[in-house]
Amino acid sequence: MAKQKGPDAPVRIFLVAGEASGDILAAELIEPLRERFGSRVEFAGIGGPAMAAKGITSPVSMSQLSVLGFMEGLMAWRRISMLAKKTASIIDAFQADIVVLVDSWGFTMRVARAVRVLRPQAVLTKYVGPQVWATRPGRAAVLANMVDQLLTIHAFDAPFYENTSLPVSFVGNPVLSRKVVGDGIALRKTYKVGQHDKVLLVLFGSRHAEFSRLQAPFMEAVQTLREKNPGITVFCPLSHAIAIQVRAAAVDDPRFKDVVFLDEADKEDAFAAADLALACSGTVTTELAAVGVAMVVGYKVSPVTWALLKTFFLKTGYASLVNVATDTMIVPEYIQGACQPAALCAALDALLNDDNARSQQQKALAGAVDKMGSNGPPTAHRAAEAIHKFWQNTP
Repeated sequence: MAKQKGPDAPVRIFLVAGEASGDILAAELIEPLRERFGSRVEFAGIGGPAMAAKGITSPVSMSQLSVLGFMEGLMAWRRISMLAKKTASIIDAFQADIVVLVDSWGFTMRVARAVRVLRPQAVLTKYVGPQVWATRPGRAAVLANMVDQLLTIHAFDAPFYENTSLPVSFVGNPVLSRKVVGDGIALRKTYKVGQHDKVLLVLFGSRHAEFSRLQAPFMEAVQTLREKNPGITVFCPLSHAIAIQVRAAAVDDPRFKDVVFLDEADKEDAFAAADLALACSGTVTTELAAVGVAMVVGYKVSPVTWALLKTFFLKTGYASLVNVATDTMIVPEYIQGACQPAALCAALDALLNDDNARSQQQKALAGAVDKMGSNGPPTAHRAAEAIHKFWQNTP
């Protein structure tokens, strides 16, 4: 790694995002980076619609990059490896000075390895580290040998890197630094939902495999819940990545009858309108916690992946970050074999019809959010500052 740039030469930054959440993180970085590097900065990248809205058109479709679980990873290994090499070639052709690898461990680490060969002078920054506190702590050493800088969104990440030489900067959780102001009243009016009528959100995540595994247990639970509570309205905000898949599946699935599908752009309004959510474990659970929506969480992976996780890798007893951060089961979780319609429905029904239970969870969520917060500038600004500072100090 060597800068070898004149003071007036352009600084070329390449952003790599492999999933919907990473696409948003990368897009949020662009303006803060532009502020710090000035008019000489040039951007390119791999991402999705959020980055495209900022003027970065991706030459690789992000839909090909999202892989869930061990078995899926094996089956997609050849495709992901080829796309990583292609991405590295694009990075080299762009003559990138800084490469920001956003989340997506499997893909971004392959990109990092290939970039090290093709363009060793580039500064590699990993934005969002692997969940070494939950699984595979050995990845800390792997990451330290692969990149030049880590920007972590969890304060409890840093100790895992103490035995490495990797510079680690805590920049805060981006979900908690976003200003989420949805118009729930307007959304309810649009769909003729009464002020005191209950609204349930169903959130399937952003990966095709997540929806495929959660469709049956989630929708059977919702169907039973609606039979017990006829007045409930169900909104289903859809990630761009799975919107076509979900809408197509719903055509032949009577359990989706009268479910209102919303675009991703309407998600904040849906959060503001909601009384309760049934959510796939992931970033969305922190988003819900940040705005105080009570929830029940479910998740499933392939049987082989689950067996490997339980036997060799899983280091935490929780899936949701608010539960991990507080070491308490604030949010009911139904993972793998426990992710059954009857259990999900019972948990939802208990929260839906017990205002005190729902209020207690919301209060606990607020406490967890306070504990997870960074109490500083927005995450994207802190991340951009860390990248700029590291670049300035690079020989």
